[in-house]
Amino acid sequence: MTASIKHNLGKNSLIPPLESGDRLTRHEFERRYHAMPHTKKAELIEGVVYVASPLRFRSHGKPHGDLIIWLGTYKVSTPGVELGDNTTVRLDLDNEPQPDVVLLIDEILGGQARISEDDYIEGAPELVAEVAASSAANDLYDKKKAYRRNGVKEYIVWQILENKLDWFCLENGEYISLEPDKNGVIKSQVFPGLWLNIQALYTGDMTRVLAMLRQGLSSEAHSDFVQQLAIKSQS
Repeated sequence: MTASIKHNLGKNSLIPPLESGDRLTRHEFERRYHAMPHTKKAELIEGVVYVASPLRFRSHGKPHGDLIIWLGTYKVSTPGVELGDNTTVRLDLDNEPQPDVVLLIDEILGGQARISEDDYIEGAPELVAEVAASSAANDLYDKKKAYRRNGVKEYIVWQILENKLDWFCLENGEYISLEPDKNGVIKSQVFPGLWLNIQALYTGDMTRVLAMLRQGLSSEAHSDFVQQLAIKSQS
């Protein structure tokens, strides 16, 4: 073992590991997180650390993948919109979540978040989506409060055990629930053309989910949105 490796091991041994329930500043959270390279996912929510447990396939991996397929298809069809999977977000001094999925508008085109020099999201993405085990999960409590307070415009929480999806939209500083229309479709208020067939998502019928999304992508509202982003990119 070289002297430099011994020095680094000694240095890291002085940094306490992250533990769920720790109360830390964002700076201290990042310091400890960087010293734990084998930790896959940890979040700081309202000053409290949450270290993720191993994730199961049906209760997280599969629905997470379905959200990626849906939102990723929208991203591909909407230049200027970016998609992130499990990306750390520096919201404020007490909150550094790692959402399952984020959808954001490029800062140059008027987006409210930015990519920092060290390649993290800083500020509130326009849309955040989380897969939660149930309605008792933190996603619907402190994490929801942090997203609302920091201005995440739309927040989706899919509660797998209840097979229920809440889609919140920020209005006058508060989250209101977006309800399906008479056809069982929820339409984003922030991303024109982002349409979701709720029942198809619940049953895992991604063919129908994408068919409805394609209708949204063919709408005049989505065409106008793409044109607006294109104009901003040229200015």
